[in-house]
Amino acid sequence: MSEPATSQRAHGGAGGFRASRAVMLFGGFLVLAVGCLAVAVRFGEQSISLTAALTEPTSTDAVIFWSLRLPRALLGAIVGAGLAASGATLQGLLRNPLADPFVLGVSGGAAMGATLALAVGLATVGEVAPGLGGAMARLSAPALFSFLGAGAAILFVLSASRGSASRAPYAALLTGVVFNAFASAAITLVKTLSAPDRLGEILYWLAGALGYERGGTLLLSALLQAGAIGVMWVLSARLNLLSLGDDDAASLGVPVAATRRWLLLAASASVAGAVALTGLIGFVGLIVPHLLRLAFGPDQRLLVPLSALGGAAFLVLSDLLARLAFPLFGAEPPVGVVTALLGGPLFLALLRRRVRLGTSH
Repeated sequence: MSEPATSQRAHGGAGGFRASRAVMLFGGFLVLAVGCLAVAVRFGEQSISLTAALTEPTSTDAVIFWSLRLPRALLGAIVGAGLAASGATLQGLLRNPLADPFVLGVSGGAAMGATLALAVGLATVGEVAPGLGGAMARLSAPALFSFLGAGAAILFVLSASRGSASRAPYAALLTGVVFNAFASAAITLVKTLSAPDRLGEILYWLAGALGYERGGTLLLSALLQAGAIGVMWVLSARLNLLSLGDDDAASLGVPVAATRRWLLLAASASVAGAVALTGLIGFVGLIVPHLLRLAFGPDQRLLVPLSALGGAAFLVLSDLLARLAFPLFGAEPPVGVVTALLGGPLFLALLRRRVRLGTSH
């Protein structure tokens, strides 16, 4: 049986996928994401004139716009899209609405790699490999070590759960939880042995913050996230069928093991690319897909792209709040703190509402 036929059978009737509704939702969320991006580059601690920024290349407004605000807002949109889309995929794959992008051990490996680089004082890749030159030598060493650590964690989790991850959605999850616990202990050890000045850098990275990346880095990050999110969206119809159970999905023609493996790899690659550039930014991949699932239903064909756009908007606005908080605190709080302050109470309110509705029925 073909995939469109099986998907229609699983989601037929009034609750099925309607192209006109999907186009309207995609358009609305795209406008929302672009609008949030425009607001983020327009406002900040120092007011600027967009007219001057766009027409006077040597003006202070142009420098702030092109060198600071636009790269940072674009990074927030790219990372937010990846975290939210991977969160939606993992929640569907693990059949657990409380799953987030960090459950598979990717965050632990990334954090351990970046912590080691910061602890020994490595700033650029050129310090690790003196023979390199040009743009490669200027790449961030913590970002590189973070990505390598995340990749090692992915390989470890998939290899340790081989033979069972293809049949049950929880084998990779449990392996990831154990690996995260190990990585957390290793990071604590490194922090206790680090010098005070380097400890501050480690803590700031672990809290999650957006920086000012070069255009090439932003392009590579965008391509990585586009590829990973594309794989998750292409396989979203199969993911809908996996929610029926492995046996039912297999009877409808879904290659269960291959589908789960590709979804895990795509989600992990997305998270690795995000964490390597920004550190651990929580709640984006948890609260955004959860809200959208409550609002529009569990169809992954809608949830994955809508979560990507919603996550981009959420993280960009959270970073704007972090920048606007500078006069209040005399320092800029990490955006990971802002997302936790916004997402934590909201998630508890949603959870309380669901419990209340469940008891009333």
